[in-house]
Amino acid sequence: MKILHIVENYSPSVGGMQEVVKQLSERMANSGHEVTVVCSAHPLRKTDIIKGVKIKTFHLSGSFVQGIKGDASEYESYLLQQENDIVVFFAAQIWSTDIALPILDKIKGKKIFVPTGFSALTQPAYRAYYDQMKTWMKSFDMNVFLSEDYRDILFAKENGIDKRMIIPNAADEREFENIQQGIFRKQYGINEDRFLILHVGSFTGLKGHLEAVQMLNKISTKNVTMCFIGNDYEAFPKYKRTKLKWIWELLKLKLSSKRLLIFPPDRQRTLAAFADADLFLFPSNVECSPLVLFEAVASETPFLSAEVGNAKEIAQWTEAGWIIPTSVDENGFSHVNIEKGAKLLDEMLQKEDLRKQLALAGKKHWREKFTWEKITESYLSLYNQLIAAK
Repeated sequence: MKILHIVENYSPSVGGMQEVVKQLSERMANSGHEVTVVCSAHPLRKTDIIKGVKIKTFHLSGSFVQGIKGDASEYESYLLQQENDIVVFFAAQIWSTDIALPILDKIKGKKIFVPTGFSALTQPAYRAYYDQMKTWMKSFDMNVFLSEDYRDILFAKENGIDKRMIIPNAADEREFENIQQGIFRKQYGINEDRFLILHVGSFTGLKGHLEAVQMLNKISTKNVTMCFIGNDYEAFPKYKRTKLKWIWELLKLKLSSKRLLIFPPDRQRTLAAFADADLFLFPSNVECSPLVLFEAVASETPFLSAEVGNAKEIAQWTEAGWIIPTSVDENGFSHVNIEKGAKLLDEMLQKEDLRKQLALAGKKHWREKFTWEKITESYLSLYNQLIAAK
């Protein structure tokens, strides 16, 4: 099978969408399929083949709404000249999908759209874009959603998009099935009598780092270390709009017995942190279907999350986490209730049996349904069905 996966960024770039496409592409290539990934150029990418996956890059950025930067004609020509069995576009509101939308009917092969959330759906600047999206989605042979009840699939249902199915995200069984405990605590001097709370997410100002520290400062449990791991960690905590809040919260934290550790996204360190964490805390403001929740589940770490993306659904699917009462603003961003979140955090930390129950239930559900091996099989089954429909 000749497969074209199209995404804004790809390895060595790090992020949720990059990981999804990497997992699918490498596994499909390893199974004997011819897989090419189209993406943006990256200064650290030194080869055009990574683990059997061919890489085709373009010097483009932006989107229809923000404006496309670079010459789109070369990319358009590439798409129209290709002869693939399957062409998959991952995510909306990015150049790699937006440029292709008006010429979909001219692109050869069965075409699939994985919207990944429609994060700007409610924003006024995107109104015209999503009016057109109602027509564009009907041009795909299938639309794949990560959730049964998030804004992108609700948009599809409301606008008569009948070609749709659900394939969730996952965590890598090769990483998490034999994960080793004790390494992270030993390396960073975190005694067994201290609770370790983990948060993994880029330091963009929208992943809930401030909210996590605010909750940490409000809980009655004292012997706690919180660990942040994420891209752009050197920017922490320099978000202009919250700088005074950060200064105040970090001062309170410094005067307490609680600790905060901050690291860049080294994968082995991240896996070691997941293995040793008592709880995964994720009060993020914007998500689609956060991979880090699946990774928490796979590492037998119960989670406490904002009702962001399909986090509530993941909690229901896996029985591994609790959801903090959350409000959503006019731009679609989620905001946890700090007081109620702190109470739930305290309760989870103080109930060891509860955490164990959530951890074991989550691991069981993950093994049954949410490994990348199983999810790749689901995508390949879809690809084969579409090709056979010819």
